[in-house]
Amino acid sequence: MLQQTQVGAVIPYFRRFLHVFPTVTSLARAPLERVLELWSGLGYYRRARCLHHAAQLVVEKFDGQFPRDYHQARSLPGVGDYTARAVLSIAYNLPWAVLDGNVARVVARLHALRGNLHQPVFRRTVEREIAGLLSPRQPGNFNQALMELGQTVCLPRAPRCPACPLRGGCRAQRSGEPESYPTPRPRRATELRHLAAAIIRCDGKVAMVRGLDDGLLGDLWNFPSAFGSSRANARAQLEDKLRLLTRGPVRFSPPLGELRHDITFRSIHVALHPAAISGRLREGAASWIPLSRLPGAAISQLARKIAEKIREE
Repeated sequence: MLQQTQVGAVIPYFRRFLHVFPTVTSLARAPLERVLELWSGLGYYRRARCLHHAAQLVVEKFDGQFPRDYHQARSLPGVGDYTARAVLSIAYNLPWAVLDGNVARVVARLHALRGNLHQPVFRRTVEREIAGLLSPRQPGNFNQALMELGQTVCLPRAPRCPACPLRGGCRAQRSGEPESYPTPRPRRATELRHLAAAIIRCDGKVAMVRGLDDGLLGDLWNFPSAFGSSRANARAQLEDKLRLLTRGPVRFSPPLGELRHDITFRSIHVALHPAAISGRLREGAASWIPLSRLPGAAISQLARKIAEKIREE
């Protein structure tokens, strides 16, 4: 949950998740739909799918215990080098050094290293320095201390150098420009997208489909939507999509308005189009979900925003 999400946002999700799934076995046996419901709002839903699948493999292949072997740990879905090292060092006290953004910042400032983690030379240099510092007797405590130092003291902006226990040997601090290290990664340009979303209602229910468009949010319920190069093009693409969902003509009412939503590098302008159908939804193409049930369903954050907009009308 902490991958790409702030601690403060994660805590209530983490507590609720462990309350429902207190063991790896209970998580493995749960339907994916339930896992996604509890994850709804955290974003990056691939993490939830991988976590669920990994729990199933831990139960099936490793007798319900996270493997102690690095390569076996890496075989689990969603477990990369960082996660494997973190779990093995913290849970099993095995001598694996952990490298994340916070750790890289601390080491880069200690040695005044230029570059960022997406540059292979910089990454190898930082890994070599951490390996030389790692405590073989307490690797878990060492890794957590270094991560915590980067998160709470050696901050990206306005680092708290007077409170840092490593300030005496920090070359970046002595230079007077600690924020210059490491070099920021160039940001990907924001991509403007237009999306048309259909609001189809019947007896207090709304028509929902799996996925958004362009392969996004595939396992989550969303309002039928389509991307386009412009507002008009998105509306035309939506009409084409709705023809595949229904057995009869679709009639649009005046738009409800627009909202904005960001997904990674995409800045999405969403136009909301109330629509009515005279026929039935094609079997398996969509489902009717009570509007009152949407807050607890496995819906995307964008669908949640649209549902709130509907209730305001």
